[in-house]
Amino acid sequence: MPRASVSPGFLIQSNMALSLIPLQDIPLISPGDDLAKIILAALKQNQLALQDGDILVLAQKIVSKAENRLVNLTTVKPSDEAQHFAALTGKDPRLLELILSESREVLRTREGLIIVEHKLGFVCANAGIDHSNVSGSWGSPEDWVLLLPEDPDGSAEVLRQTLEDETGCQIGVLIIDSHGRAWRLGTVGVAIGLSGLPGLVDLRGEADLFDYRLRATRVAAADELAAAASLMMGQAAEGTPVVLARGFPYALRDGSLQELIRPKDLDMFR
Repeated sequence: MPRASVSPGFLIQSNMALSLIPLQDIPLISPGDDLAKIILAALKQNQLALQDGDILVLAQKIVSKAENRLVNLTTVKPSDEAQHFAALTGKDPRLLELILSESREVLRTREGLIIVEHKLGFVCANAGIDHSNVSGSWGSPEDWVLLLPEDPDGSAEVLRQTLEDETGCQIGVLIIDSHGRAWRLGTVGVAIGLSGLPGLVDLRGEADLFDYRLRATRVAAADELAAAASLMMGQAAEGTPVVLARGFPYALRDGSLQELIRPKDLDMFR
């Protein structure tokens, strides 16, 4: 369903509230699982129905698992470059091989850490490759890792279109991951793929309370929602990888991850 571009200044009335509802009864996801079917069943089980303007926020991990982005490290042969970075970081050279294959550029390393520019454009540790809550169909769970979806925007788009066709509602789909930040401790949920909602909302030219026209304010609306939904998902064994967001304060439209990626010519720190 196409979305028209809209003026950024039209917010939902201030007396409305954002509701974040974790969907219970989402099963463990395996390669090939139909996420749309699973989400619709969970909505029914939770006695919920989608409405126009709703946004479904999904943890990256279930999307990657459904798309079979699992890799067993015993199948990976590290290159000389991977061996080099393994020596610098103390990490498994097989893992370093996967990190390099998922990255455009290595930006920083130290013992126990490698920061890269992912092929999708954002900067993160380990190219987003994850060990936690990951297991495969054979061998030791310690040998299995999970890569990010190849095209998170595309994954979000397919899921959104399927759910809209099934329900007749205009919705958004947001795929999120946990990233660290250069200047602050701790991880926070961020958007890595989206469809049907804005990534960035440009408020330049809008008036503040004193009629001052904003000159620089652009809101990373998808990241703000990602962080809020991540609070409801948790980071360990909570088992709630899908959150229904209702009351998002910006109009839905077509959006993409690239709205949120700072161009290199505007990056003062790289």
